Amino acid sequence: MRGGDALVETLLTHGVDTAFTVPGESFLATLEAIRQRGARMRLISMRHESGAGFAADAFARLTGRPAAVMVSRGPGAANASISLHAARQDSVPMFLMMGQVKRAVIGREAFQEIDPASAFASMTKAVVQPSDTGAIPGLAADALRIAMDGRPGPVVFVMPRDVDQGTATTAIPAAVPRPALEPAGETVARLAALVAGARRPLIIAGEAVQREGAQAALAVFAERIGAAVFAAYRRQDVLDNLHPHYAGHLEINRLPYQQDALRTADLVLALGTRLDGVTTMEMGEDILPSIECLAQIYPDAEVLDRFPNSVAVLSDVVPALAKITGLVEDRSRDAQSWVGPLHDAYLASSLPAAHPAYGDMDLGQAVVEAARITGETAITVTDGGSFARWVHRFLRVRVSGTILGPAVGAMGYAVPGAVGAAAARPEQRVVTWVGDGGFMMTGQELATAAEHGLRITVIVCDNSAQGSILSGQQRNYGAGADIATRLRSPDFAALGRAYGVPAWTVERTEMFGPAFADATALDGPSLLHVRTDQRDIVPYAD
Repeated sequence: MRGGDALVETLLTHGVDTAFTVPGESFLATLEAIRQRGARMRLISMRHESGAGFAADAFARLTGRPAAVMVSRGPGAANASISLHAARQDSVPMFLMMGQVKRAVIGREAFQEIDPASAFASMTKAVVQPSDTGAIPGLAADALRIAMDGRPGPVVFVMPRDVDQGTATTAIPAAVPRPALEPAGETVARLAALVAGARRPLIIAGEAVQREGAQAALAVFAERIGAAVFAAYRRQDVLDNLHPHYAGHLEINRLPYQQDALRTADLVLALGTRLDGVTTMEMGEDILPSIECLAQIYPDAEVLDRFPNSVAVLSDVVPALAKITGLVEDRSRDAQSWVGPLHDAYLASSLPAAHPAYGDMDLGQAVVEAARITGETAITVTDGGSFARWVHRFLRVRVSGTILGPAVGAMGYAVPGAVGAAAARPEQRVVTWVGDGGFMMTGQELATAAEHGLRITVIVCDNSAQGSILSGQQRNYGAGADIATRLRSPDFAALGRAYGVPAWTVERTEMFGPAFADATALDGPSLLHVRTDQRDIVPYAD
């Protein structure tokens, strides 16, 4: 078989049946292999390589398995690198195949050549290249294992053009399921002892909770030990937000009750979170030194070594919770005085009245209305940008796997991410919130949604500014000290219609509900151009 056949058969054998691409001449044999296999491998052609990667990222979050990203060498791979960075920081498995020049000219700065190892090593788990066509199946299988092993993440598989088109007879390795990472008994006992002595325990739950489907186990554990639960940044679906132990989402803007809880807790358990920079407020006041006792459960030793944990448990979330829950006494009756006020504070803070808008368009009210119309099972995708904090603050997430967004803060994620989400769950409505800046980066993927008839509603929040930077300029240098941050937006509704997508323009709060209801009633993509006031950059006090 040709190299392309060997790669595609290996991907299919290992459960990868969806790929996103901007096609390139350096991997024509792989594209032909996909064409010959028809419905066995779904290939979605995107308009930009970053969009292909973001779509694959969203697909993997919702399915628990990687999609393939197929891009050409040099410019194509460089365009896709933003999605590698996002997948690495968000612990999302991804298999990116990069077409490469022929082996004979590697290292000569051939046309569009880059050195993928040096270019992508810091943002991937591995960069691998088969030495010949016969090495493809074994190396691709290894790459997929690495992508899923321990803390998941992206891998780059470099396919030289002559290897792609070469021939070999090689067996396809069988898929081996990733085994659960069990905790050591000694660390479980130490953590159980800490939990037993805690009277104000607080859990910060992160990406591994969602990935492992551990929401129910987390709820049981939190109830048993009397713990309040914070969601790590952009992980609001770790627990039903109306669960009485849920205490809110750790955003860039920290609310006073959340700061007080972190300082008051006598045990903070970081559960399945790498303790990213926003969650730990590394961009502002660092909360970690004030924590009395910090413990962490995570499936990666390198992550555990980053913080001064009292107990570090190297484990997946589900087996760790199963063992620890059985070792601690039931303190659920004693928990109300600790968790009750925190849950009440969260409920009060998530009402739009807690921070009404200055302008005619209140995004908080729009977020609540959108949730009412689409229900609990619609998938929400947010982009990088300050506007997303309106969604994070006022959307009460009830069901696991219904909210996605880049913890790395990458602008341009939302529209292609919605394409990936719709590909993963075509039966569910996808609502994607994006700023005018982010839409201008990757909004052309709306054409992909239209081509495939995907059930995506894009809400463009347009304040004609790079909002977070504008607010930073004003905060640091005073009113009028802005530069390069005020923008002239196009007519996004007209742009949506140019892509063949029905579109509405919304300028006042009362216009949103009817327009959104009409948009989401369609069996296909739609767009709302929502004009907002530059005073309403974030739903928090200055």
